[in-house]
Amino acid sequence: MRIEDEIKQKKFKSEHQKMYINLVYTANWMSTQQMRMFKEFGLSVQQYNILRILRGQVPNAVNLGLIQDRMLDKNSNASRLIEKLKIKKLVERKESKIDRRQVDIMITEKGLDLLKKMDGKVEEAELINSNLTKQEAETLSDLLDKLRG
Repeated sequence: MRIEDEIKQKKFKSEHQKMYINLVYTANWMSTQQMRMFKEFGLSVQQYNILRILRGQVPNAVNLGLIQDRMLDKNSNASRLIEKLKIKKLVERKESKIDRRQVDIMITEKGLDLLKKMDGKVEEAELINSNLTKQEAETLSDLLDKLRG
């Protein structure tokens, strides 16, 4: 459905304004879709992002800085999110053997198992929610990179 129909606005000041509004609307739409899916597994979008980052580092432990650098939502409170994941026994936090002021963070087997359960559903959602061909998805991704400069 076109953005004009979604927000019931026929005219925009410019094509750039229309693009901006469409981008914000679409990002919010995608976020809502993700929240619904992750809620089923008891996770937030940000918690899922942290688990994926940690899975990518297995078998190594990582520090908070690495996680923050790789997070999609840079405004997230990573320490608080990690504590919630620790309570759910999805991650472990241990004092670093190299630097006692630093904390090492690792995904647990329970966390890996949860991600494995979620993988199929996430892939399915990405395909179902995409009305784009592979080439269109690649072009859009390139344009979004260009937009961020």
